[in-house]
Amino acid sequence: MTEHQFEQAVGRMVRGDKAGLKEIYENYLGYIYRIIYEILQSRENAEDVTSEFFIRLWDRAEQFKPGSGHKGYLAAMARNMAIDFLRKRKREELTAMLQDLESGPEEEGRGVNTGASRSSTDVEMQVLQNLSVQAAMETLKPGERQIVGMKILGELTFKEIAEIMGIPMGTVTWKYQNAIKKLRRCGYE
Repeated sequence: MTEHQFEQAVGRMVRGDKAGLKEIYENYLGYIYRIIYEILQSRENAEDVTSEFFIRLWDRAEQFKPGSGHKGYLAAMARNMAIDFLRKRKREELTAMLQDLESGPEEEGRGVNTGASRSSTDVEMQVLQNLSVQAAMETLKPGERQIVGMKILGELTFKEIAEIMGIPMGTVTWKYQNAIKKLRRCGYE
C-alpha cells in the first residue's frame, strides 16, 4: 500500500466509511501482529492487542497527519499499545501481590495455611522490591522513564525508541544513560 493509498483510506475512515479500515486491515494485519507479538511474546495477547489496534486506528483516524510516513505511524502505535499492555499487566500483578499480602496474616491466624508466614514474607519482599523500583523510577523525568520502559520492558532498540518518540537516537541514548546513572544511585543495576 502506497502512502497515497493509505492517506485515501484514512480519509474514508474519517468520513465514516469502514471500507477504508478494511483496506488497511487487509494490507497491514500481519505487519501489526508481528510488531506486537515481538514485544508480548504471547500469541493470545498479541491477537487481543492487534484487534484493539484496529479499533483504536478507527477511533483516531482524524489524528493521522498525511505525509508523516504511515508505516512508522502504524509501528509506533502498535509498539505503544503493546508496551501499555505490559505496563497494565505489571500493575495488575502488583495489585494481586498486595491483595495476597493483606489476606496472608488472616489465613495464618486461623491456621488455614501453615506455610503462610513464609509465603507472605516472600510476597512482602517482592512487593517491597517492586515498590522501591517504582520509587526509583519516579526519580526519573517522564521522558527518561518512557525510554527506560521501552528499552527494558519493551526490549526495543535505541533506533526504534527514537522513531517512536520522534527524537534523535543520540538523545535517546544520552537520556537512557542518565536515567541508568540515577537508578544506580538508588541502588539498582
